[in-house]
Amino acid sequence: MTDWQAVRRLVPEVLGALVRRHGRFDACEDAVQEALVAATAQWPVEGWPENPRAWLVTVATRRLADQVRSDAARRRREEADALRTPPAGGEVQADDDTLTLLFLCCHPALTPPSQVALTLRAVGGLSTAEIARAFLVPEATMAQRISRAKHRIKAAGAGFALPPPAEQAERLGVVLQVVYLVFNEGYTATAGANLVRAELTAEAIRLARELHRLVPGDGEVAGLLALLLLTDARRPARTAPDGSLVPLSEQDRTLWNAEAIAEGVALVTDTLARGPIGPYQLQAAIAAVHDEAPIAGVTDWPQILALYTVLERVAPNPTVTLNRAVAVAMVRGPAAGLALLDAVSADERVCASHHLVSVRAHLLEMAGDHGAARAGYREAARRTTSEPERRHLLARAARLG
Repeated sequence: MTDWQAVRRLVPEVLGALVRRHGRFDACEDAVQEALVAATAQWPVEGWPENPRAWLVTVATRRLADQVRSDAARRRREEADALRTPPAGGEVQADDDTLTLLFLCCHPALTPPSQVALTLRAVGGLSTAEIARAFLVPEATMAQRISRAKHRIKAAGAGFALPPPAEQAERLGVVLQVVYLVFNEGYTATAGANLVRAELTAEAIRLARELHRLVPGDGEVAGLLALLLLTDARRPARTAPDGSLVPLSEQDRTLWNAEAIAEGVALVTDTLARGPIGPYQLQAAIAAVHDEAPIAGVTDWPQILALYTVLERVAPNPTVTLNRAVAVAMVRGPAAGLALLDAVSADERVCASHHLVSVRAHLLEMAGDHGAARAGYREAARRTTSEPERRHLLARAARLG
């Protein structure tokens, strides 16, 4: 871990300390970001402080005080907030602050894109510019999205505390979804020249670890962490030296991260034994079956098909059906897989996506219909916004030509 990565991990502690003492999440979050900017400018020149966390808290508190004094019309209210008495016993642990911030950033008043953006900034410590680059939008657009998100949280009257017990289970599901979305965007960027954005996958895994440490008894939290570890373990073999995509069946599995696989398998084995079973646990079990196969040819496809069948009952959605169609084709033949695709092709959630077209092309190639498969790969390449995926699909089409 680099020094700056360590500083980034202090963000929840620093932000939690300020919000717990002063309230006003929106103003405190701005102050912490200004303190991080000051640190990046001063520390390389003046040297690192002995206690980076204390330095950041002090500078952010000064920035917050300056902001309060600059708004005379609202000064009395701001001073009342700033004088709020901390809880007896001092500040809560930083780990608790991380969980509280995750729940706050995933407030139901926010849209999913805003939840992701605010989580990356407030909990992950990414700058607005970094988040904008990750999602390929102008920095001004991302700044507006984050600003609106903070204002909505303020308007909703959300305080810096975990939701009541009755709400925690429902909100935890949203938190897990946001972490999953962050990981997916990093593992397969939806657009741009790079297939992978490692800073996002690493941040998602870190947040999943925090959640697992804070709520170790939750099976779906353990399942999500296992899923991210087992999936990210393949990342070193997923791209060629030129950045092009290498499909799972063609990857050099000696490059996979054996330590991450072992940790992920242990997690999913433990959580499946305890039950009940949720979608993240099932997806982690599928990933474990793939990762435990030393070569693609010995993958236990019947077991994968059985797991996808259960997953489709537990959490039905067209993406699961697409993946199950591949498993069906591997077990029962491509014609059976294509029949399953026909059943889902009318679903508007996937009918315009390149994923449906590319899966169909793959199954057509398996069936020996190379002309139709070639046309399918080209159509999928036309629809995708990811440059590495586009190159891969065109290469598949050219290989059939």
